[in-house]
Amino acid sequence: MSEIKELTLLEHIEKIVEMSETDGFSDSFFEKASRHLAAASEILDITPVQVALFSHFLNRSDDECINVGEIAKAIKCKQVKLIQYMNDFDVLENKKLLCCRRSRTMTYRVPLDVITALRKNENYKPLSNKNLSIDEFFTITENLFDQRENEELTFANLGSELKRLLDDNTQLLFAQKVISYNFSIDILTLLLCFCHFFVNNYDDNIGFHDFDFLFEDRYEMRSVTRLFKDGHHPLISGKFIENTNSEGFVNRESFKLTDRAKEELLSEINLSDRQAFRGKDLLLHETITPKRMFYNEKESEKIGELTELLRENNFKNVQSRLSETGMRKGFACLFSGAPGTGKTETVYQIARETGRNIMQVDISATKSMWFGESEKRIKDVFDQYRASVKKESIAPILLFNEADAVISKRMEVTTSSVAQTENTIQNIILQEIENLTGILIATTNLTKNMDRAFERRFLYKIEFEKPSLPVRKAIWQSIVPTLSIFDAETLASRFDFSGGQIENVARKRAVDVVISGREPSLERLESFCKDETIAIDSAKQIGFGTRK
Repeated sequence: MSEIKELTLLEHIEKIVEMSETDGFSDSFFEKASRHLAAASEILDITPVQVALFSHFLNRSDDECINVGEIAKAIKCKQVKLIQYMNDFDVLENKKLLCCRRSRTMTYRVPLDVITALRKNENYKPLSNKNLSIDEFFTITENLFDQRENEELTFANLGSELKRLLDDNTQLLFAQKVISYNFSIDILTLLLCFCHFFVNNYDDNIGFHDFDFLFEDRYEMRSVTRLFKDGHHPLISGKFIENTNSEGFVNRESFKLTDRAKEELLSEINLSDRQAFRGKDLLLHETITPKRMFYNEKESEKIGELTELLRENNFKNVQSRLSETGMRKGFACLFSGAPGTGKTETVYQIARETGRNIMQVDISATKSMWFGESEKRIKDVFDQYRASVKKESIAPILLFNEADAVISKRMEVTTSSVAQTENTIQNIILQEIENLTGILIATTNLTKNMDRAFERRFLYKIEFEKPSLPVRKAIWQSIVPTLSIFDAETLASRFDFSGGQIENVARKRAVDVVISGREPSLERLESFCKDETIAIDSAKQIGFGTRK
């Protein structure tokens, strides 16, 4: 018994996984593993069956989408039998030990905070959401809506979480007011969604497609749409939400919070600071973690030059000289290269070194199925960036990450509305680059398909190539400092990886160390590398044919 007591929680879990993989969830397994199950059960405050199930999810914690079929296979039971344990899955989810995504198939993941707690030999206890500041309140609100959009919360669970958040923070005027309206959970959820859009994204132009992610039932969404259009929805008749206007005409498809709602609900928030794009897509330079970067000689020289240019004193001097000669003051840069070669991370590190925030543009979020909406979103991006440049003492970087979709060769003009929209978006971006007074950096995996009009407008073009052998060796030694020089040379020679691929292997190694409690051998690291190679090769083969 003393031996069992000396084991850590993760060691108990490792024993449970080993035994259940051999015996399945049989009576003999539960008998053999009883001491390990009891010890883990006491720490985690869940039943032995739930401990056994959770152990297998944790064993796959490097996977963001764990399928129950994988668990069934590991414990030697049919998926039909696994349905008997669904109530136990719900308990693990309610205790926040698992996150469940409910799309076409249910998949699970183990949150990083849970793994961190287990490493400390502790049960995971979610942070308290009581007595929050108004900014903290809306940060939590944003996380909840993101979970719903990612299908990790049902609409009903989202409503319950929001109601609990309000009840736990009645010191806030916002919570007091919302509670006093005595809305149903459904209406309350929709009101908080509009408040979230305005506070976190400064979005005052919300279409039906912006909040349809809330509803699982299409009939329910159609019902809400009808009430909005007729003006009979309680949030409209109660003058919390109203239609937007476009050139003097009411837009029946677009809505916003009324001025009365903003004054009544959001008086605790300094909204003026949010107009300069203080949303979730603004990355503050002081929050960027320093990271040592490795480059081949050619790109290292170019990156060094660009970094020096973007230091504020140099940047202002160059802009002043350009202005005196009537040249454009803005700087548009293109980082190209294969995935994992460090393009995006380089932008982060340049921003950190030069003291510049980053305004990140989600390209997919600018595309819309609604006619005219995509163009509006792109214009909004540049309007918000201009506001940031004017407001901030140091101009931020406008980052178009994975910009292939908006800088590729223009489509032939046809009757297709898609082609017309794509070309209009590109024309807008081209014109905005011409008028740019700040810094735009676009990253792309492909340059062969880039439109020539864009090629001319990028002043700095840096191609990121895969690291050479000496650079690969240095990356291995930096990311996995426990490697010997010989092992680093072996891995660097055998696998022609990008920095991103090496980092993937290093992450798998870190998870393996957490689960097993010991440093993996060179052979195990090589097996991780082979898995990474298989994943890349499989990705290349997706499509109608493969290259020979």
